[in-house]
Amino acid sequence: MITIEKQNGLIVVAVISEFTLADYKQFEDEVIYQSCSGGKVNVVIDLRDMIDYTVDVAWEDLKFMREHGNDFARIAVVTNDQWQAWSAWISNLFTDAQVIVFEDFDEAVSWVGSEDEAVSD
Repeated sequence: MITIEKQNGLIVVAVISEFTLADYKQFEDEVIYQSCSGGKVNVVIDLRDMIDYTVDVAWEDLKFMREHGNDFARIAVVTNDQWQAWSAWISNLFTDAQVIVFEDFDEAVSWVGSEDEAVSD
């Protein structure tokens, strides 16, 4: 299950429990809509409450990022799981967007919403 909120020009996605293909399609639709109406998209993806995902989600993510990777400006992935961080790094290969993994949600939102090019440590 996912929730999608729009906050100050950002798309904030939270994944709760299992991430399914239907959930991912909902995310895709929102990104495509936002990119068509407002240019490049900034996204925060909160995976802290994700328990599992279906294999078709991983495949769809790779296909979507290959086709729409240039629709993103910044992507912040919020997780404390090393496998999810690694997955974010793999997705980064298919986009020109800046992709950074955070453990703190507020820091992720702050970075995605900022105009700075650098990330403070």
